[in-house]
Amino acid sequence: MNDTGFHLLGRLTIDALPFYSWVAAGGAMVTVLGGLGAIAFVTWFGLWKPLWRDWMTSLDHKRIGVMYIVLALIMLLRGFVDAIMMRVQQAMALNSEGYLPADHFEQIFSSHGTIMIFFMAMPFLAGLLNIALPLQIGARDVAFPLLNSISFYLSAAGAGLVLISLVLGKFSTAGWSGYPPYSGLEYSPGVGVDYWIWAILISGVGSTLSAINFTVTIMCKRAPGMKPMRMPIFTWTALCSSILMLFAFPALTVAVGLLGMDRTFGSHFFTNDSGGNVMNYMNLFWIWGHPEVYILILPAFGIFSEVAATFSSKKIFGYRSLVYATMVIAVLSFTVWLHHFFTMGSSPNVNAFFGIMTMIIAVPTGVKVFNWIFTMYGGRVRYETPMLWTLGFMMMFVLGGISGVLLAIPPVNYMTHNTTFLVAHFHNMIIPGVLFGYLAGYMYWFPKVFGFRLDHKWGVRAFWFWIIGFILAFMPLYATGLMGMPRRMAHYFDPELQPMLILALVGAVLILAGILCLAIQLWVSVKKREELADTTGDPWDGRTLEWSISSPPPAYNFARIPEVYDRDPFTEWKLAGRKPDKSDYSDISVPENSMLGVYLGAVAFAFGFSMVWQIWWLAVLCGLAIIGGLIVRSFVFDHEILIPAETVALADQSAGAGPVEGSQPA
Repeated sequence: MNDTGFHLLGRLTIDALPFYSWVAAGGAMVTVLGGLGAIAFVTWFGLWKPLWRDWMTSLDHKRIGVMYIVLALIMLLRGFVDAIMMRVQQAMALNSEGYLPADHFEQIFSSHGTIMIFFMAMPFLAGLLNIALPLQIGARDVAFPLLNSISFYLSAAGAGLVLISLVLGKFSTAGWSGYPPYSGLEYSPGVGVDYWIWAILISGVGSTLSAINFTVTIMCKRAPGMKPMRMPIFTWTALCSSILMLFAFPALTVAVGLLGMDRTFGSHFFTNDSGGNVMNYMNLFWIWGHPEVYILILPAFGIFSEVAATFSSKKIFGYRSLVYATMVIAVLSFTVWLHHFFTMGSSPNVNAFFGIMTMIIAVPTGVKVFNWIFTMYGGRVRYETPMLWTLGFMMMFVLGGISGVLLAIPPVNYMTHNTTFLVAHFHNMIIPGVLFGYLAGYMYWFPKVFGFRLDHKWGVRAFWFWIIGFILAFMPLYATGLMGMPRRMAHYFDPELQPMLILALVGAVLILAGILCLAIQLWVSVKKREELADTTGDPWDGRTLEWSISSPPPAYNFARIPEVYDRDPFTEWKLAGRKPDKSDYSDISVPENSMLGVYLGAVAFAFGFSMVWQIWWLAVLCGLAIIGGLIVRSFVFDHEILIPAETVALADQSAGAGPVEGSQPA
């Protein structure tokens, strides 16, 4: 490329194409063909107009929640491809280089962690909160519908940067945590770490905006009579998780932003030989990193509480203790971050304090497990698919917690921290604790959103593939860790390790079968939707407000805002035999569609891409486009669609909606 072209496109040259490895080139080709295939599919069936009108520009919290979950499932598949590639490499790399170059293997374990935490778990969390939270508290929407759309598209823009790194350039080789000096220019001079930085910064803004939105929604939009101690457990966990995001994500933004300044502008915040301090990065990152575990897992705990009560046909056991345990976990999550780097040379007193706090935080978590057990005790337990995920979680999570108590002991941690024992523990907490919870919520609320259940048989098959595959994939890593196998190892020379790693590969293949079963379940359910349709609005005999309205809910959710007199209001109304009052309907306004979220997401993606490749003219142009778009939006009044009272009444009566304002238990 000539000199003028080089400067015009910054660092972007023909060398950015992934020709350094046949595996990388194949992955890039699959990514490009997959994108083109999706575009061709939508074009062939003429779906662009309904997609744009009904989904992409919609401000309905339920539709935004569905789009979040679609993004999460796509990134789950993409992140799992990395996982199975690692397992194949390690299974065959005894006394050989395997099939992956070392540099590519490092990219894979870095992108796997980044995708699963930031672009699978976080969107899945936001999607479930969007779908269920307003319905549970009797609200017609979140507090800021437009901000909700912007948050989603910023998350999608960050995910897009990760995906395009497969096609142009390389991804980071510094791990998902991006520790300097590995992530500094000296050891990572290419664009990989810059892709990582800008993907996290852009999506992190979206997560912070979501946290503000959900917090304000819970605090200000609850139905009349829903005092804090009448909120559903899931709402409590959503509130604590949102508050954690508000306090934790700024630390991540600062850490990653300063690292970006070190790389782009030559500052020295984290370069020890120039007056910086690498340990400041570790502290800032894990001040976010450990609360992040509870940001993800607390809403899953709320889902397990809802599912355990519903499918045991009982009220949740120990409501107050569950609420207090949730709040205690949220506070203590900021007191344990240093156990992520016990091996970094802190003093014995510091290590002892953080070891003790790590053990203490297990106590309120144990309280929750006993609450779920006592909820099921004496109940009529129904083994529907959400309940299966809950039972699988309880068994696997307790095992992971036991290994966590071991790692809380600094001397034990020092011996096992950099081994696959820690990898096994981390996945032992995140997969059952987070992913199983989100899959339970996905199957639990699916009929509420779409009006028909997911197929039970394929759901059961998916569960058993996941649970057996998980055991086979990660239990051997506990053993290899105790045998001394370092994590992130691309090849090895100890023949005793290979049988365990082959077993881990078998487990990964079974998990892949579980993912395929989830896809087949969705396909079969759509084909059989008339057979699986729910006409009652409550296919599970649920207990909270979301089941008091039709499935799927109308755009405005509630024909009349309900009043709440109990912790399980819908159950009380059903037991009292109340009939909804069909009089005195009023006009309802819902927000009109807006393309601002799509616009800001697209420009944010272009801005991140330009900063990665240092295309400065494009970065300035995108920055001005963002500022200009926000200024223009500030002078535009919000438009709403008015739904007349007659239309609301007709729809409500035909749907057989549940209790309305003024209906009080007998």
